[in-house]
Amino acid sequence: MTKLRLAIVGAGPAGIYAADILLKSERKFDVSIDLFEQLPAPYGLVRYGVAPDHPRIKGIITALRDVLDRGDIRIFGNVHFGTDITLDDLKKHYNAVIFSTGAVRDADLDIPGIDLDGSYGAADFVSWFDGHPDVPRTWPLEAESVAVIGNGNVALDVSRILAKHAEDLLPTEIPANVYEGLKQSPVTDVHVFGRRGPAQVKFTPLELRELGELRDVDMIVYDEDFDYDEASKIAVASNKQVMVIDRVLQKWRERETGQASRRLHLHFFAKPLEVVGDENGKVQAFRYERTRPDGQGGVEGTGEIREVPIQAIYRAVGYFGSPIDGVPFDDKHGVIPNHEGKVLSGDDNDLLHGVYATGWIKRGPVGLIGHTKSDAMETVSHVINDQASWWSPEDPSEESIPALLTERGVRFTDLDGWHNLDQHEMALGEAEGRVRVKVVARGEMVNVSRGENEPLTDSDINGPAPKHASATPADASPKSDDGQGPRHAAPQAGAGDSAFEGGSEPAKPTASQPVSLSDLD
Repeated sequence: MTKLRLAIVGAGPAGIYAADILLKSERKFDVSIDLFEQLPAPYGLVRYGVAPDHPRIKGIITALRDVLDRGDIRIFGNVHFGTDITLDDLKKHYNAVIFSTGAVRDADLDIPGIDLDGSYGAADFVSWFDGHPDVPRTWPLEAESVAVIGNGNVALDVSRILAKHAEDLLPTEIPANVYEGLKQSPVTDVHVFGRRGPAQVKFTPLELRELGELRDVDMIVYDEDFDYDEASKIAVASNKQVMVIDRVLQKWRERETGQASRRLHLHFFAKPLEVVGDENGKVQAFRYERTRPDGQGGVEGTGEIREVPIQAIYRAVGYFGSPIDGVPFDDKHGVIPNHEGKVLSGDDNDLLHGVYATGWIKRGPVGLIGHTKSDAMETVSHVINDQASWWSPEDPSEESIPALLTERGVRFTDLDGWHNLDQHEMALGEAEGRVRVKVVARGEMVNVSRGENEPLTDSDINGPAPKHASATPADASPKSDDGQGPRHAAPQAGAGDSAFEGGSEPAKPTASQPVSLSDLD
């Protein structure tokens, strides 16, 4: 019987689901699967892209853990694809590879002033407060008034963490450095801006309700935003999710405010125009144009320009994929070019045999967990049916990979290592009466996983040197200052897939367009 040796690069939900679906599928051959993960721990954006006060969403990890704990999937963590292991290496040892590296960079918001000091990407901030090992250990929380651009769940996550009192996060797995940073924040006002109206927002009702439950935080909405046009009235009457969102917002209109020490403002019908800077190049204000319903579910400009004084601004307008070494990449859409998960060559769109994609790096950063599963099913079906065009590896033995990584001096982690780290973090939490305290330093994560005691580096202790988290161009291969990937966030393997983000419908396999002003609704 033929045996499929499959490599999957990226151990977030997309990669793990693909492995699980393949192992459970009807086929006429045996399967051996190795997951490669850039981070020492698995689960991708479920671990590093979900706010720490969302235990209900992190419950997805339980299902992912059950898949890995069956013991029929190997995982190699702390392995950077492109340096520690390459595409040529995979061809020597596997029949095929599926890339499930997700999308971790912030999409661009192309308005003047977006590069000013005090302008940040939401994805970078999320990585920081989730204890990502490859970001600085500190964050510049110095603003009293902050703007957040976007009306999706990530915008609400960022706004909630900024407005929430740090001590109210202590029951969560928030890392110590994040708690100390948030505790020092002088913030009093967080302003959330969306281009369209309350009936067109993209966040979910549960996310919205959670904002109203924040202690000592007033929810501020504005009566002028609720003069609904006919299209909005129809949306409220016909769509249950929109109806619930409207009900929540209407209740907030009736609340008494003025007693809380912090305020979270929701501004609708606000089209971003400019981030205004002071003479020192620091964020000073956010300028926008007031919009109005166009009668068809969209908006049009009114010509009325408004300005809100702020000292920091976060763009939460979507994520963007990162190039993968040796693999074709669509710079415009931030995905691996593919047809139903079968990767296409960059020049002539011919099939690149043996190379597949799933998750956000396949379809773009939209869709919920159900989309991730159906997405993986489509890709896996092609892997199964393409047996005639699989690679013919020189050495498909399972012993070859750990030997190769060891020879290259890679301190890789495995499933037993993740169990060690998992138990260690829970023990840290138990000592403080919490479920878990997340280990942040990469070197410490690896030491705990491997049962070693290697000295920690300055980067382990302090994280990378902070870089200004400004806009990432959404055209030709947006990169960081060193050309290697996004500012702050990990660029390739390990991004995984989000279980919580995106629109209500999956995108085409070629992904959505880079974010423009029309997407800021």
